[in-house]
Amino acid sequence: MTIQNECIGCILAQSQRVCDAIEANEALTQTIVSFVEDSLSTADFTLSPPVIAAPLYEQMALFAKKIDLYDTQKSHATAQAQHYMPFLRETIEQSNNPFMALLKTAVVGNVIDLAAEVAFDLHGAITSVFDTPFAHDDSIKLAEQLQKSKTLLYIGDNTGEHLFDALAIEHLKILYPDLDITYMVRGNFIINDVTLKEAQEAKIDQICALMDSGVNTPGFVYERASEESKNLFDNADIIIAKGMGNYECMTPFTRKNICFLLKIKCSVVSRSLGHEIGSIICKLD
Repeated sequence: MTIQNECIGCILAQSQRVCDAIEANEALTQTIVSFVEDSLSTADFTLSPPVIAAPLYEQMALFAKKIDLYDTQKSHATAQAQHYMPFLRETIEQSNNPFMALLKTAVVGNVIDLAAEVAFDLHGAITSVFDTPFAHDDSIKLAEQLQKSKTLLYIGDNTGEHLFDALAIEHLKILYPDLDITYMVRGNFIINDVTLKEAQEAKIDQICALMDSGVNTPGFVYERASEESKNLFDNADIIIAKGMGNYECMTPFTRKNICFLLKIKCSVVSRSLGHEIGSIICKLD
């Protein structure tokens, strides 16, 4: 997806949220917001929002003298997600439809998005998503495709959410024991996206294969990926891509059998998918 006019205002608002999140003083806030505003005035509208945002976040981190801009918030998100793991595990295991339950478990974590908002209501998301149908529901098609597949590439999104991804992958392996699964993470610290650091701390590498995509964007950009990641992306029988950033970066679709699993959080993605903000999506292309 290419960037739209609404995205400019959204990214600018994100820069203020960054300042609030890191408790920047007035001078640092002015530096960051002014830099982002100036940069967006010459934005290339042939690029996707995550590609536009990536260098801005890198510079914001330099201004703030932080390697990982959202390290504190990511730790908080992980701690909150960990609190709900026993409940979610029990929900999947006791469900009459464990496949749908694991998909909902994966989606519920997508509320943890610091690019959209600093505060998130994880408890509210968990209590509502299991009673909310997918606005676009290709879950049956996805299950059928997984049954025919030998390899699955699961592309993660946010930190905290990665714990729910791990739980979903655990149960995918139970339902599809012959499926070879790889969990792919971002290539560097960008917003609150999951990297090797958080994935390894969560011991996801003990559940399935783990790969650093090599990308520096909040979403998988094929042209920026490592050769190993490109090869896996090209040759996996099926891909599950989590979150709006991955959807924005991979739309229009570059290959078949990509399932986008996300919650719609902005008007641009809402128009693209044809569903309201707040809807949850399971779309297989």
